[in-house]
Amino acid sequence: MDASRLLVVSLRTRRVIKTISAPGVHGVLAVSQLGRVFVSATDAHEVITLDARTHAVLAHAPAGAYPDGIAYDPVERHVFVSDETGGVQTVINARGHRIATISLGGEAGNVQYDAGSHRVLVDVQTRNDVAVIDPQTNQVVRRVALSGCSHDHGLLVDAARRLAFVACDGNATLLTIDLRHLKVIGRSTVGASPDVLAFDSSLRRLCVAAESGEVAVFAEGRHGVRKLGQARLAPFAHTVAVDSQTHLVYFPLQSGSAGRPQLLVMAPR
Repeated sequence: MDASRLLVVSLRTRRVIKTISAPGVHGVLAVSQLGRVFVSATDAHEVITLDARTHAVLAHAPAGAYPDGIAYDPVERHVFVSDETGGVQTVINARGHRIATISLGGEAGNVQYDAGSHRVLVDVQTRNDVAVIDPQTNQVVRRVALSGCSHDHGLLVDAARRLAFVACDGNATLLTIDLRHLKVIGRSTVGASPDVLAFDSSLRRLCVAAESGEVAVFAEGRHGVRKLGQARLAPFAHTVAVDSQTHLVYFPLQSGSAGRPQLLVMAPR
């Protein structure tokens, strides 16, 4: 993001095959159903829509003061973008055009779509709660208080198990939410300033990456998670992605083993 470049990497050859300008890029979401990639270009205060095959830029849409996390609703075919400091959700249609903004009443953390309830969930960091949005009306219809959480930022939904996981970067805590009853049912410690969460839906493993460089890994059961381990990986190892088919875990690092930026690829034991 500090280089303002979006890199396209081949998972087969493990080489960078395309570099795209994206000022202050933060969130990236590929939507195979649409053949589109949506990118929050934070420094340009916009969302960029790309063709997933050709990587051509198809649209630019204003997305508030600090666009960050992105989620996709496959029913309405809308994209939700968190404007962190602006305290709103920007709603983008499949063509990449802004169609609505939703006030959250506080800073917007990450956002996820819950296929089980057909609702959009978004962390509201300065309220220490999760806002539940009806994507048909683009209105906040409920709030979930997060007891024991300071500044909820990371968010991941496992719709199949009716669980959600919230990373609180103010007190290095991971909360487990029962989506059936919308209440906190578990908590665990993670690395300082947790950021991105990734989930292997085949192995049922949850990774929590933190600004401190620590990564925590959890095994998911039917009613929550159990920590398998936690260790320091690399400075600022705060972004993680998981491939549920190969089980490979990807960490983009600003300073790798050779002293330059690299994509670290890891496999579970």
